[in-house]
Amino acid sequence: MLGTFINVAAILIGGFIGLTVGHKIPLKFRQTIVSGMGLFTLAYGVYLFTETQNMLIPLGALILGTMVGEWLKLEERLENLGAILQAKFSPAESSGSADAQRFIVGFVSASLMFCIGPMAILGSIQDGLSGNYQMLAIKSLLDGLTSVAFASSLGAGVLFSALPVLVYQGGISLLARALGQGFDASVVAEMSAVGGVVLTGIAISNLLEIKKIRTGSFLPALVFAVLIILGLNALGIAY
Repeated sequence: MLGTFINVAAILIGGFIGLTVGHKIPLKFRQTIVSGMGLFTLAYGVYLFTETQNMLIPLGALILGTMVGEWLKLEERLENLGAILQAKFSPAESSGSADAQRFIVGFVSASLMFCIGPMAILGSIQDGLSGNYQMLAIKSLLDGLTSVAFASSLGAGVLFSALPVLVYQGGISLLARALGQGFDASVVAEMSAVGGVVLTGIAISNLLEIKKIRTGSFLPALVFAVLIILGLNALGIAY
């Protein structure tokens, strides 16, 4: 799990730098940086979607996953978790204030941004199986730079995104170590495709602020992508 610890440290350091020097960066400059990150996230999401071998698989995963996500109220739970952290560590801000909402948006956006993508999955598996954390080290550098930009604009909530990263990537590494084998390449491809759609939603909703999208409810689609592939493989159906 060394790679995950490095990743967490990079997010915390980058977020702290963004918070401490962010006020020295002109508002228009910060807004432009976030817009640039939004465009990059949008493009990266589209790129990840091209990994799919059959568009019907991520589509089915998204439909089923969103139904489960809405039933479990994942979007509200993520926002509530952000509100709890905000209340505990920034008690001077009322829950309905603009600063409190910025804290929650920063936490949710950064958490989804850092946890979704092939590098998080493959890097964690690689780290768990062989102890090779090179891929996660590269991801850590990217996440650290992103944290600087995000924290300077979205506030302290970005720092707390390190907690979901620790649980998510650490859990994958421990699972890979326990199972002794990684995911099939087709599984990773479809998970990446679904993750690309979620990242596109984050870019449109939270970074570019074009339209509000309940991206948290999409997360179970990552699990359904795995289940669909395993089901097709078990039935011997080509895709």
